[in-house]
Amino acid sequence: MGSGTLPSVPMADAQEVLERGPRLLVDLRSPAEYAEDSLPGAHNVPLFDDGERALIGTLYHRSSPGKAFEEARGLTRAKIGALTARVAELAGWEVPEGDLGRRVELMTEGGIELLERELAPVPVPPAGDAAGDEPGDVVLYCWRGGLRSRAVVAFLRGLGFGSVVGIAGGYRSYRAIVRGRLDAWVAPPSFVLRGLTGVGKTLVLRELARLRPEWVLDLEGEAGHRSSVLGAVGLRPATQKRFESRLAERVARGLPGPCVLEGESRKVGDIVLPACVWRAIDGGVALELTAPLERRVDVLVEDYLASADSRAELAAKLPFLEARLGARYAGVLVGLLAAGRERELVRLLLERYYDPLYRHSEGARPIAARFDAGVPAAAAGELLRWIERALAEAGPAEAREARAAPPARPPGL
Repeated sequence: MGSGTLPSVPMADAQEVLERGPRLLVDLRSPAEYAEDSLPGAHNVPLFDDGERALIGTLYHRSSPGKAFEEARGLTRAKIGALTARVAELAGWEVPEGDLGRRVELMTEGGIELLERELAPVPVPPAGDAAGDEPGDVVLYCWRGGLRSRAVVAFLRGLGFGSVVGIAGGYRSYRAIVRGRLDAWVAPPSFVLRGLTGVGKTLVLRELARLRPEWVLDLEGEAGHRSSVLGAVGLRPATQKRFESRLAERVARGLPGPCVLEGESRKVGDIVLPACVWRAIDGGVALELTAPLERRVDVLVEDYLASADSRAELAAKLPFLEARLGARYAGVLVGLLAAGRERELVRLLLERYYDPLYRHSEGARPIAARFDAGVPAAAAGELLRWIERALAEAGPAEAREARAAPPARPPGL
């Protein structure tokens, strides 16, 4: 497998890959890169782990590309058997016999410059040109379509797996698709659920999603955060990139008719909302949900204190709120939680912190209608009927726009 004998490296356009929906999509990046975000449905089979990737990067920048290449070459030789076995397992292939490490040695013996030249990308052949699996049936990618993915694609094709291709531009190409989709999206007529903390906006929104799933944009669900100081307790917040990928997928499915979502600030936890979403929230029709104080306490106790782990997370965050409330509350909130006086704790937080904050930020906002959120399913039914009446009364042009059929599914999302 020396100079001039490497198989071709077909690299597909990211948009085409997403349109086609390959049978298997493999992310070769490190676990940390994958955890930040990935293409939908991709399996992580890392060529290098986080520490190895960092070491190679350090050698490249502080020593030389040649030394970084030699380190990567040695690691790849040692790990190629396990990587090949995992990809084969996912694809349903049989791994051919032979010394795979030796194949890596022969493939890379000419050094980085020769390998770069020999692994020049070529366009993916049209579907159906190959026997068996179509080209692009198994797709691998790395961060930017560099040597990581091109070398593995070439290696696997050299073993006889001719359906394997890479993605031109790697994850970066997919990221550009996501950003382009969000930049271009314009929300349909929007209705925004607002109300004091604990009224159950999320509960009502998710009941509405059972009735009209095509209407709902669940930002907190996509973000893995409740959009408050304590909003991450018991949840797994998404990264900014993961949130945007999820949001782009949701937008691509279409929102025929209205868009219903919760009122948020410009951030949901650490997530910054894209401009298209913020415009929908800020310019949407405000619908306020209400509930008695004790019902709100019930909702928050159930939501935040469902497990021992959640209690520990909450205890760690309460000192921040004590500081916000003032010196007289130092140790008070933590003490109430430790004493098992959860309802008293929640009531105090609502009355002294969250309710004043909401009234300060939302007090001047015009409200189109109010709904009792005590029974989320009933509230969702009332909301649905109110929105349908509002759309019907908006006038023929607005009604037609709001009820228009969903747009054709945008390519790749």
